[in-house]
Amino acid sequence: MSSELRELYQEVILDHSKRPRNFRELPAATGRAEGYNPLCGDRATVYVELEGDRVKDVSFKGAGCSISTASASMMTEALKGKTRAEADALFDRFHRLITSDPSRAAENVAPELGKLAAFSGVCEFPVRVKCASLPWHTLRSALEGEATRVSTEETEASRGEAEGKTRPEGSS
Repeated sequence: MSSELRELYQEVILDHSKRPRNFRELPAATGRAEGYNPLCGDRATVYVELEGDRVKDVSFKGAGCSISTASASMMTEALKGKTRAEADALFDRFHRLITSDPSRAAENVAPELGKLAAFSGVCEFPVRVKCASLPWHTLRSALEGEATRVSTEETEASRGEAEGKTRPEGSS
């Protein structure tokens, strides 16, 4: 990746972390989930308002590192107006981007990711993958209507996180 592109990506992430979009509660939410990353203390609550099968609105509240906050902000922008199937496909594409082999990360940058491509460098820092993926896993839980809390804590019971699965907090 060129240094100019890396700088642009860093600027996009910093902008969204300092001025997050859709950072608010959503009173008309049809789904809501809480997420927690015990590794660095990120906490996020994701609110989703569905109209039929389409994401009419999505927002988040919480506190976290720059990567987590920017990921949540950019996620909310990318998902408005998408169907559940499109949201799932975007989740899968984003997850592949941030968990790919760093030497092959560029292969996973696709046009449908738009600004989310800024997270392509996250795969170089495995500890940051959970920061970037927390809002997305929390969104998935909100879309499924689960009332459980999502945790990125790595335990024997949660080894499936690498495959994009989450486990309810406190389960074993």
